[in-house]
Amino acid sequence: MRETAKLQLPRRRVLLTAASATLLATMSRLAFAAPAPTPPQETGPFYPRTLPLDSDNDLVRIAGHAKQASGTVAHVSGRILDSDGTPIPEAKVEIWQCDSHGHYHHVDDDNPSALDPDFQGYGTTISARDGGYRFRTIRPVPYPGRTPHIHFTITAPRGRRLVTQMYVAGESRNEGDPLLSRIRDPAARAAVIVPLDPAPEIEPAALAGTFDIVMD
Repeated sequence: MRETAKLQLPRRRVLLTAASATLLATMSRLAFAAPAPTPPQETGPFYPRTLPLDSDNDLVRIAGHAKQASGTVAHVSGRILDSDGTPIPEAKVEIWQCDSHGHYHHVDDDNPSALDPDFQGYGTTISARDGGYRFRTIRPVPYPGRTPHIHFTITAPRGRRLVTQMYVAGESRNEGDPLLSRIRDPAARAAVIVPLDPAPEIEPAALAGTFDIVMD
């Protein structure tokens, strides 16, 4: 009887150890679950037909202009990630948006004379080794039919491409926006809605937000 108990004790320890390892592995998978892919959206009609001479990641300042763009400065940054959470370096990240008057730098804009000449309108950058990117732009504003948004296109080194849009948290027009409304999944919808909070530590009177983009 005593010998049987001795044999059962190590076996019980083995079973408990195996169960603990399984539990830890499950918890680890849950804690480090792969992020959901960022939902794709339409390019829209206002992607530039001709890129501006100054097309860096600072849309607020144009080379050779004495003034900076009107509107509230917003620093938008984040990381470009693969579907397993791995950073994607050397991805081309492009953004474009309307100026503070609601007009695009595009030949099809309905009132080009109202454009802010000091707003670049389009910018591009390359993601860093950790997938990071950063833009200095303005807080997007609404125009007829659309809630405030910034267009994004990401082109990975091997040619994968994602077109999406970033929206501003707390905007009342979000609920009725025709493109944002097409994203039915609540988690996917939340992934493209970004809070823009005061960031005086970056720049006086500026806002900042984080928009991580996951390529499928």
